[in-house]
Amino acid sequence: MPKHYRPAGKKKEGNAAKFVTRTQALRLLQINLPLFRKLCILKGITPREPKKKFKGNDKTYYHVKDIAFLHHEPLLEMHRAIRVHERKIKKAEAKKNVERANRLREKTPKPKIDRIIRQRYPRFVDALGELDDCLTMVHLFATVPAIEDKKIGVDLVTECRKLAHYWQAFIARTHRLRKTFVSVKGIYYQAEVEGQTITWLTPHALQQVVPDDVDIPTMLNFLQIYQPLLSFVNFHLYHSINLKYPPMLDPELEALALEIYALIRYAHANNKPTIPETSQLVEPEQLESKLDAPEIQNKKSELRLAQLQHQLPSNEPGALMNLVEKAAGEDGEEYDEETKQCKNLFQNVKIFLSREVPRESLLFVIPAFGGMVSWEGKNAPFAESDQSITHQIVDRDAQGHRFLSREYVQPQWVFDCVNARIILPTENYMVGRIPPPHLSPFVDYDEEGSYVPEYAKTIKHLQAAARKEVLPLPGVEKDLEDPQNLLAEGIIDRAAANQAAKEKQKLMVLEKQYHEDLKKELQGDTYTSEGSTIKDKTSTEVIHTGESMKVDTAMLISRKKRKLLEAMEISNKRKQNKYDTIIQRKKKLDEAQNQSS
Repeated sequence: MPKHYRPAGKKKEGNAAKFVTRTQALRLLQINLPLFRKLCILKGITPREPKKKFKGNDKTYYHVKDIAFLHHEPLLEMHRAIRVHERKIKKAEAKKNVERANRLREKTPKPKIDRIIRQRYPRFVDALGELDDCLTMVHLFATVPAIEDKKIGVDLVTECRKLAHYWQAFIARTHRLRKTFVSVKGIYYQAEVEGQTITWLTPHALQQVVPDDVDIPTMLNFLQIYQPLLSFVNFHLYHSINLKYPPMLDPELEALALEIYALIRYAHANNKPTIPETSQLVEPEQLESKLDAPEIQNKKSELRLAQLQHQLPSNEPGALMNLVEKAAGEDGEEYDEETKQCKNLFQNVKIFLSREVPRESLLFVIPAFGGMVSWEGKNAPFAESDQSITHQIVDRDAQGHRFLSREYVQPQWVFDCVNARIILPTENYMVGRIPPPHLSPFVDYDEEGSYVPEYAKTIKHLQAAARKEVLPLPGVEKDLEDPQNLLAEGIIDRAAANQAAKEKQKLMVLEKQYHEDLKKELQGDTYTSEGSTIKDKTSTEVIHTGESMKVDTAMLISRKKRKLLEAMEISNKRKQNKYDTIIQRKKKLDEAQNQSS
C-alpha cells in the first residue's frame, strides 16, 4: 500500500479541504445566486485564488471559513423570512384580497446593516479608509433620475443627495479639501480627514441617462451598505465639531424639494448647536412614522413631480455654503499648517458666479478654501452689483454690463488656484481666451523620467515668488557643472540634463587620461606627439571596458536579480520613449502654431 494512500470518501486534504467552488457554496447555503452575491457584497467576502485549482481554471473559489461565516449569518435568515413574506403577498394578491396584501406589504421585514458595519469596521479609521468607493457611489446615485422599473426610487435619490450634501458641508466647514481635478468623467476631489486620504469622483451637473448594459441590482446592493456607512461617518464627524446630525429640516420645504433652503434656515437658526441626546435623534423618525399614509403618499408624489420638472436641487446653491457659514467663523479651533494654508487661500477674495457656471462644485470648493461666494438668484449673500466683489466667474463672452473693479475669469482659474495653493494671475484665464492646460494634481512631475509641462514650471516659479523665496543662482553653494542641480533648479530640462551628464562623463575620462600622461612625463616615460589620438583611443577603450564590465557584472549576479535589472532597464527605456514622443508632439504643435500665426 502506498504511503499517502487515502481511501475514497475519507477526509479531504490540501486545497480541496480549504476551498470550495461557488456551486458547492450555493448548495451548502441552500440559496440562489443573486442572494449569494448580495450577501458577499454586504459581508465583504471576495473570491480566493488557490495555488492549485482542483476543480478547473474556469471555477470561482471561496474559502471554507468564509462560507461557514455566511452559514451562521442572521442576515441569511432575514432574507429567508422576506422570501416567505413575499410569497404571502403573492398569495393574497392571487386571492384578490387587496387589504391583506397592502397590510402585509407594509409589514415587510427590513434587514439592518448597522451590525454588519460594526463588524467590518471596528474602528472609525477603518471606515474612513474604505470611504472612496462609498462616496463615489453615493454621489452617482444623487444625480441619476428616479426609475421605478430599475428600483431606483425618489426616496433613494433624495437620501443620497442629502448624504452627499452633509459630507461636502463638513469638508467645506473644516477646510479638509486638498486637491480637485475636472476631467471628462467628472470632478475628482481629494480630502484628508483624521490622517486618511479620501478621493472620490462626482458626476457633472448634467441630465444622467442610465444605460441598459449596467448591472443596476449589483450597484444597489453596494449602495445598501454604503448609505448607512456614510451616515455613520457623517454622524461621528458632525459630533466631533459640535454640530447636531442630521439637521432638523422643515417638512414642508423638504416635501417641495427645497431641502437646500431648509438647510439655510437650519444654519441661520443654529449657530453653535449642542450635541443632542439619543432620544432627540430618534424624534424626527418617530414624527415621520406618525404621519398618515395619505400625507406620505402626497409627499412622495410631490417629490416625484419636482424631479420630473428638474427642480430637485442637485446643482442649486446655498445649502452647502450656508450650512457652514456661521460655524466657519469660529476662531477657537487649531489647524495644522496645511489646513491653515487652505483656509486662507481665498481669504481676501470675493467671488460672484454667473448663471451659466456649474455652481455646485464651485460652491463646495470656494468656501472650503476660505472664500466668499454668491450667485444670481434668491437668498444670495450679496448681489452682483456689490462693489466689493473681486472676481466674477463667467463662461461666455457676452456680458451685458462689466464692472471695472473686478476681474472676469473662467471657472478653471478656481481649480488651478486650489491645486497650486496660490492666487494665480488672471491674464491667461480671461473670457474669450484659451486657458492654460488644466494640470492634474495627482501626477508627480518631480519623478525621474516624467515629462514636465511648461505651465508646471511657470507655476513652480510663481509659488516660489509667492513664498518670497529667491531661487539660488546656478553655481552658488552648488556645483555649476552638475546637470542634476541645474535640472532641480529648473534651469534646463531633463533631455538637456541627460546630454550634459554624458558630455561631463566624457570630459572626466579625458581629464583623467591627461593627468596620467602628465605623471608618466614627470617619471621620465616617453611621450608621443600623437597625444590627442592616444586620448581618443584611450577614452574609447575606457568606454568599451565599462560596457564589458557591465556585461560581466550582469553575468555574475543571480538570475532573479538579472531579470529584475532587465525589467528596470526596459521600464526606463519605455519612460524615455514616452518622453521623447511628448517632446516631438510639442515641437510639431509649436511649429503648426507658428505657421498659422
